[in-house]
Amino acid sequence: MQTLYKVIAELRKTRIVENSSLVANEKAWSLMDEDMQEIFMTSAGAAIDMILEFEPRMAEVDSDELTLEFQKDGQGVKCDVRDIVIKRKNIEWEIGLSIKHNHDAVKHSRLSHKLDFGNEWFGMPCSDEYWEAVEPVFDLLKQEKNYGTKWSEIADKSQKVYIPLLQAFIDEINRANEKDQTMPRKMIEYLIGIEDYYKVVSKDSKRLTMIHTFNMHDTLNKPAKNKVSAITVPIVKLPTRLVALEFKPGSDNTVEMYLDNGWQLSFRIHKASNIIFIALTVLRL
Repeated sequence: MQTLYKVIAELRKTRIVENSSLVANEKAWSLMDEDMQEIFMTSAGAAIDMILEFEPRMAEVDSDELTLEFQKDGQGVKCDVRDIVIKRKNIEWEIGLSIKHNHDAVKHSRLSHKLDFGNEWFGMPCSDEYWEAVEPVFDLLKQEKNYGTKWSEIADKSQKVYIPLLQAFIDEINRANEKDQTMPRKMIEYLIGIEDYYKVVSKDSKRLTMIHTFNMHDTLNKPAKNKVSAITVPIVKLPTRLVALEFKPGSDNTVEMYLDNGWQLSFRIHKASNIIFIALTVLRL
């Protein structure tokens, strides 16, 4: 946000919207050590020129005001994954940025004895078959927790936890796909968001800032009055068909999904704070 404002404010009328998310981020920033702040500023600076090239309307000199706004966390629940929204109200134009640090995972969604991932991801409640399959796994985890067993002390986690949970997950996805052929599209929209955006990923170890484009609805890369971007951002075709869903070769905790229109998803199950999570990574081939 600081880097964006510094660059754009020199070119046109620009304002940072004051809200609770801005206050929270300013507080978090103030608690960060100077070395990390410098890394973040360098990473952000590496992305700005490219985003300005993608989006000529950001730097377009006009009488209207451009605003920079941090999204509230609740928007992610509504499948809007953008962290920063950039707007010009006079021309009803906006773009969004999703910011990631050292990882590409889209979401860390929970699996539990009561959370219904099917209803949350694609609007289809999980079947009785799914709940019957996962119940013994979560009963085991609850029992071990009551015994005070540490996660690292649970024997044979592959056969007792990872594989049965992921197999139940695979079976449920396949059942949902048989019932509703639009399931792949609905799931991708849940995972990557319903609004178009640029995902900016800082990879500290590689000293690299990457920009991924998610232009599903053709709202990105629009021309300004006197400039057209030299780089064309392609429109992303959402999937219409599930091609394959299976365990990653040689892995007991990762499932890979292949969809048409060049989509590949990786689902990796892991444990944190007594909760089972599936980390989702979306790769567009």
